[in-house]
Amino acid sequence: MKDLNVNTVVIGGGPAGYSAAFRLSDLGVQTILVEKKNFLGGVCLNKGCIPSKYLLHISKIIEEVKSLKKFDININIKNINLLNIMLEKKRIIESLRNGIKNISKNKNVNILNGEAHFESKNSILINYVKKNKKNSKRISFKNAIISSGSIPVFLPGIPYNNARVWNSTDALNFLTIPKNMLIIGSGIIGMEMATIYSSLGSKIDVIERSEKFFPFLDKDVTEIFKKSILNKFNLLLGTKIIKISEKKEGLLVSLSSFKNFNKKKMYDVILVAVGRKPNIENLKLKNLPIEVNKFGAIKVNDKLQTNLKNIYAIGDVIGFPMLAHKGSYQGKIVSEIIYGKNIYYQPKIIPYVIYSNPEVAWVGILEKEAIEKNINYKVAKFPWKFSGRAISSGYSLGLTKLIFNSDTNRIIGGIVIGSGASEILGEISLAIEMCCDAEDISLTMHAHPTIYETICMSSEIFQKKCIDF
Repeated sequence: MKDLNVNTVVIGGGPAGYSAAFRLSDLGVQTILVEKKNFLGGVCLNKGCIPSKYLLHISKIIEEVKSLKKFDININIKNINLLNIMLEKKRIIESLRNGIKNISKNKNVNILNGEAHFESKNSILINYVKKNKKNSKRISFKNAIISSGSIPVFLPGIPYNNARVWNSTDALNFLTIPKNMLIIGSGIIGMEMATIYSSLGSKIDVIERSEKFFPFLDKDVTEIFKKSILNKFNLLLGTKIIKISEKKEGLLVSLSSFKNFNKKKMYDVILVAVGRKPNIENLKLKNLPIEVNKFGAIKVNDKLQTNLKNIYAIGDVIGFPMLAHKGSYQGKIVSEIIYGKNIYYQPKIIPYVIYSNPEVAWVGILEKEAIEKNINYKVAKFPWKFSGRAISSGYSLGLTKLIFNSDTNRIIGGIVIGSGASEILGEISLAIEMCCDAEDISLTMHAHPTIYETICMSSEIFQKKCIDF
């Protein structure tokens, strides 16, 4: 097959990469998208965001069914058909894959399946297998976008070759439920997996070397979260693994804490959920060379350019936060930059969500950060135990918290903990982007009874005119 010459090559077909390729196609820029898998969507669609949210949806339903027992409503959930759950998960993924495939066809996006590495600042080599034979193809380009995503971080001393040691991908593909599970890492992935497996009946211990739980969040929110999980799973902070012994009946783990707490416990499964790192090892960036930071992430400027101005990088490869929506947003921005628009990647806010039960969602500047940055601020909090909708829905253990600049009365941040927090965060995000002040929010009529009206009530609390609290 002949070598190719294009304006722009995109390396990686996840949310960042396919968003860039699709937008470039809309703009009439000749583009090739290189993806080593035979399908698009990356980790997010195929073994991350989408399958985990489906399982979290099942988890939430199970927990709500269990809560009906206090009304003497007993529904049998003991015989859960895990095979059917996995088949439905597969159907959802394939449906979304086909949707992206159809969009790529409609937009005439040229996709090459293979693994790419750089030869120079204007060419890459694609290695692929066709009819059981190894082949290669060279692509010459004017511009390149690196969007190859991320891979799990590996810890030393963990027997990864043991089938009982899982990563997050393994945890989303199961046909049996472990009786006892140890989750290493109390971050977003760890909390979501703990939520899923505890609802399915596993006894969960989550360990974290740090003595602080979600240290980047405000303490009043983390205290509510810890209270909500008391009867679901154990959270062991300031704890580390001393040794893992592989036994016939399971994995014997020796644990030690900074509070001189030591114990040994047998687990059916250990899930390692300590985060991810940029997936750039096979790109041969040293051939250029492309600059990376101390965390192995590619350095970019506010036009998403690397130190080589015709090579751009977006998504997980440029480091934290590693979020699908950040990547797809950058994909659209970088496409318009390459097209010639004079724009920059300078987002005012990036929304974050922990899809646990309860959910935690935040955006903008939180109280902790406002203190660190010496911002004159005021907090307005509306506990959900005063919300009619939350009380009637069984979600009273929740909180809506807004942060205002006390000099301008403008909203600068917000955090919500409770069922569906991710869905009501949108109004807070838009309010920050639109530079709304407290009066703008409170004078916007909100539907009642709803959870999102707690945003209005919080703004009224800030103005000292709330009648509901």
